[in-house]
Amino acid sequence: MNINGATALVTGANRGIGKHFVEQLVAGGARKVYATARNIDAVDIHDPRVIPLRLDLLDEGSIGEAVAAAPDVNLLINNAGITTGANLLSSPLEEIRADLETHLFGTLRVIRAFTPVIEGQGAGAIINVLSVLSWVATAAGSGSYSVAKAAEWNMTNGVRVELAGRNILVQGVHLGGADTDMMAGVDGPKIHPADVAKASLAGLEGGAIEVLVDDPSRFVKAALSGDPSHLYG
Repeated sequence: MNINGATALVTGANRGIGKHFVEQLVAGGARKVYATARNIDAVDIHDPRVIPLRLDLLDEGSIGEAVAAAPDVNLLINNAGITTGANLLSSPLEEIRADLETHLFGTLRVIRAFTPVIEGQGAGAIINVLSVLSWVATAAGSGSYSVAKAAEWNMTNGVRVELAGRNILVQGVHLGGADTDMMAGVDGPKIHPADVAKASLAGLEGGAIEVLVDDPSRFVKAALSGDPSHLYG
């Protein structure tokens, strides 16, 4: 799929990786970019091709309104997310449900709503921003997020299967950590969020259904076929 001339919608576009997706799309010649967030006043990208739009993954009404306001989308980028920091054994179940409701069900709501729109353009793509934690659990405080991202990863695969033959490419993007507000309290190496958007969009133009952005994501993906003690020993 060519970025030049595309009409894209990006969730969580007010900061971090989502904001850089918007900037990279504009730089790549996108015809129009709907930059969505729960609070559109937080979308601070000034370009005539960028249209701020309210969208809340947990609000069916706002998703429906976004579909009505963006009837020409052929590229959907699901980037919005949260992290509660919940532990699986000790945190309230409501916090774990919040992670799942956002990353799994919220993202799926948006995909279900916009798939007919993309299909109506004749062809297009869906990108889901995932994580190395889709495949591995790490430190305490990431268990709930990891479960939610694992669910979102296989939902991405399932959607890809269901859309086979319908001219909609479905891409999953994995990374270890990016230097964003969400990761501010996490130690360890972090890549620039712009690198995530660049790698994903380059992969899209090459037809890639999976993009591994950094060394941690490549290492863990390669290790999955081996003894899990190498990851948890």
